[in-house]
Amino acid sequence: MADHQEASVTLPSDPASVSAARRYVATVLAEWGLPSDTDIADTVRLIVSELATNAVQHTFGQSPTFTVDLVLDRDEHLRIGVTDSHPRFPKRLPAAVQQDNGRGMVIIRWLTAECGGRLSVGPTREGGKTVAIELPWAVPVQPVRAGGPQEP
Repeated sequence: MADHQEASVTLPSDPASVSAARRYVATVLAEWGLPSDTDIADTVRLIVSELATNAVQHTFGQSPTFTVDLVLDRDEHLRIGVTDSHPRFPKRLPAAVQQDNGRGMVIIRWLTAECGGRLSVGPTREGGKTVAIELPWAVPVQPVRAGGPQEP
């Protein structure tokens, strides 16, 4: 595998784009060697869903699009960032018992930490923000299968 790989997609800030972002990331990671049926692949899909949902729901129409960037460095670190053009950074909301939303960043932070990664939020030059996670890249080793005739 190459020392550095990148992929990116820009999608409209529309609820349908959340599943498109999740599918895009799953496809790219599979191309980079991460099987889609692993726990880490499920975790990454959930994180991307939460990040994309936040980019759609919490920009209040001020960000017509959002961008998902993936970077894999030296088969060691995977970085996934979601960038929108709204300047407000995400806030941690109190977890009220009857609150239906507002827990996305808590979920993202917890899942990222559980995988040994870290979460960061930073401004863009254009005045928006990028919410990013960085995870250790650990592609499961596939078992070697014998392809020749079996010995008695």
